[in-house]
Amino acid sequence: MKAKQTYLNGKSVFTVSLIVIVITILTVYFTGINYNRSLTSNFYISLSIIATALFIFMSYGLYKGVILKDDFPKFKSFKTGDIIPDSGTIPDLPSIDLDLDDELGAGIFLSIVLWIVMTILFLILLVLLEAVFWVSVFIILAMLYWIFFRALKLVFAKSKDTIEDLGNSMLYAIGYTALYTGWIFGIVYISQILK
Repeated sequence: MKAKQTYLNGKSVFTVSLIVIVITILTVYFTGINYNRSLTSNFYISLSIIATALFIFMSYGLYKGVILKDDFPKFKSFKTGDIIPDSGTIPDLPSIDLDLDDELGAGIFLSIVLWIVMTILFLILLVLLEAVFWVSVFIILAMLYWIFFRALKLVFAKSKDTIEDLGNSMLYAIGYTALYTGWIFGIVYISQILK
């Protein structure tokens, strides 16, 4: 008789994954302070720690029969202008009547015109920056969502076959770990060969 499957929230997996990444960064940093390791060596160490944590997590999850629940927030209700509330609007400017016949009046008028032009330019740049920022955030969130949830959901879809079967759980976990991290090792290795 197979054991009952347990459910794990996607947010929990995401949080644990971020903790593993922070611990990995701190471990590589603090162990590398006294050594003069190359960037590639640090990368291999970091990726090995992450791959080991991923293997242990997947083995445990497959052995316990974990199923992931999608509880990530939906981004369909996002509206632009949340970071910069009045982006896209031009502030009201006071009207100033100047006598343009003297140099002082012309200099003040030119300064005000340049100030208005620069303000409009900065507003346009802020609106563009906000758009680029949100597009970047959505791309990063989509990548992290797929990596931390969709990929693990594919793995844990096998959990009904591996409940309380340690050998089978570890076999699946090593295969998926090699699949998810092996290509990154390969890219770094090929880039080192081609140097």
